[in-house]
Amino acid sequence: MRLDIAEVLREPLITEKGTAGTEKLGKYVFRVHPDANKNMIKAAVEKLFNVHVTNVNTLVVGGKWKRVRYQPGKTADWKKAIVTIKKGEKIDITA
Repeated sequence: MRLDIAEVLREPLITEKGTAGTEKLGKYVFRVHPDANKNMIKAAVEKLFNVHVTNVNTLVVGGKWKRVRYQPGKTADWKKAIVTIKKGEKIDITA
C-alpha cells in the first residue's frame, strides 16, 4: 500500500507526558496512519519539517472500553510514532 506523505502523519501529539523532556532530547511524538511503516514516517517528517531523522519508534495504542448510553463499546486502536531528529535541529509544532 502506498500512502501519500500527507496521509502518513495525522497530527502531532502535544501532551504533558509527550513533551515534558522529549523535546530537549530531540524526540517528537506523532499520531500516524495505522498502515505506515518506519521508512514512510521518516520520509514524511524529513520532507514536511526539513530535518534529519535519526530514529523512529512506533507502537500501537489499544482502544479503551467506554460506555455510551449504557451500551458498552471500544474506541479504535491507533498508531503512535516517536521520532528522534539530529542534534541541534528543532521542529516547531506549537502552531
